[in-house]
Amino acid sequence: MATYTAEQLSGAGTPIEALTAGVSYVFALSAPANNSASAAYFTVEQAGLTFDSSAPTNAVGTYSSFSGAESLITSSYKSSVVVDARNTSPGTYQFTPAENIAASSSFLRATGNLSLSITV
Repeated sequence: MATYTAEQLSGAGTPIEALTAGVSYVFALSAPANNSASAAYFTVEQAGLTFDSSAPTNAVGTYSSFSGAESLITSSYKSSVVVDARNTSPGTYQFTPAENIAASSSFLRATGNLSLSITV
């Protein structure tokens, strides 16, 4: 599994790696010590602008085991959490996709100088 830097996650973000349906993945966010940001956002959003029946529903699945991550917002195409970026380990959660997620079919984005590690 992969680790993503704050630079990769900022702005337009970085493409997601392939995820397998039915496998539980841990999304662990981290922030630098003495981070100037307080609230930060982490978002997984479908690539492209088409949100119709032909689009992959990458955000559909089970979200669980939240620690520090608050205010989960989801649709079929996007998920987002808010975390306190003043903590060096501001939040973790588990996501089990309902369908296989193809590499590069969604983008990972974050504000607040957050980094991300995805593990099984």
